[in-house]
Amino acid sequence: MHHRVKVEIHWLIALSQAKLPDIPSFSSESEVKLLKILDQFDESHAQRIKEIESVTNHDVKAVEYWLKEQVKGDLELEKASEFIHFACTSEDINNTSHGMMLNGAVYKVMLPKLEEVFNQLKDIALLNAHIPMLSRTHGQPASPTTLGKEMANIAKRLERAIQNIKKVRMTGKMNGAVGNYNAHLSAYPNVDWESFSKQVVEERLGLEFNPYTIQIEPHDAMAELFDAFARANTILLDMNRDIWGYIAWGYFKQKTKEGEIGSSTMPHKVNPIDFENSEGNLGIANALLRHLSEKLPISRWQRDLTDSTVLRNLGNAFGHTLLAYDSALRGLKKLETNQSRIAEDLDNCWEVLAEPIQTVMRRYQVPNPYEQLKELTRGKSITKEGIQTFIENLDIPRDAKDYLLKLTPSNYVGLAVELTQRLKTS
Repeated sequence: MHHRVKVEIHWLIALSQAKLPDIPSFSSESEVKLLKILDQFDESHAQRIKEIESVTNHDVKAVEYWLKEQVKGDLELEKASEFIHFACTSEDINNTSHGMMLNGAVYKVMLPKLEEVFNQLKDIALLNAHIPMLSRTHGQPASPTTLGKEMANIAKRLERAIQNIKKVRMTGKMNGAVGNYNAHLSAYPNVDWESFSKQVVEERLGLEFNPYTIQIEPHDAMAELFDAFARANTILLDMNRDIWGYIAWGYFKQKTKEGEIGSSTMPHKVNPIDFENSEGNLGIANALLRHLSEKLPISRWQRDLTDSTVLRNLGNAFGHTLLAYDSALRGLKKLETNQSRIAEDLDNCWEVLAEPIQTVMRRYQVPNPYEQLKELTRGKSITKEGIQTFIENLDIPRDAKDYLLKLTPSNYVGLAVELTQRLKTS
């Protein structure tokens, strides 16, 4: 309602400045009074609009009637009161209101919280840049990485998702019942209503003007925004599950809080509840966001009302998203790296060095290198001694042998450290 009042007031002020013959420019006192109505809008005013709506059964018309009540007694404004909502359809007011509400939600609430999650991930990544860790592909031991690099992977994905959210520009229109300025031109055929509307939408309301619409602004920008948030949410859902697994493996401990209970019957437990709560809320949020993005751009002919009731769920979608971000952030702040457990896993998996050994063998054209290492390691527990004996017996140059003998599961991490440290410039 507050945003609807804002649109109506700025439309009225713009009309007064358009040099139309029947509405002179408002005095500075009248403009201040109109803007004061907007600034002082509170729940009591919203309640009065609902009372009017109980008679009109039309929410936007109720706003118009309420504004006419507010200017009563002011001769200048009361004389111009029929220009409140002049030539507008309800959707001129609603689409711009929704656009401004979404801009406020995104830039004042959602993005700051999402960027906080990104920065926390970045800090964890840089802190653990040098901590070697066993990878698991298909759940099985694989070439080592570092804990920092795995957190950096998530951070960079999230950084890209944040940039995609920022690229979306909310659009708006104020062009009448079917998007052609029919009513506007019937009253003032010589006015450039398209330019006028664009000025109001862009300069006064802070939206990008959409010149081609039906009765509703087609919500494509909204759909792009919801898809962009759903993509960021999917990345965080993936993160929640991975970190949940790392906690289960013991790679991360969680800081305990005095008085907090993990299980009603098992006193030892410190459950990863923050990541679980985040995952659950992300699921609900994405179900809503994806329905919104799929449904809202679809309207029968020039207008149907199915978008109106669906739009009432914007707050639910963003609310669950915000809860998820809060939970994820709370969980990330509790994490403590368990280096001894990570090192123990690595030291029990010397078979992961089969990859570099067979790759060096290929370089020196040793026959069947992959097959030899497969025979040595597949499905078997391999020790440091077993690997080094195999290396010593290879028919390759001495310096190549010495290089391979220096490899351990802890130092076979490729560019993991360097890649992680690039986050410093993000």
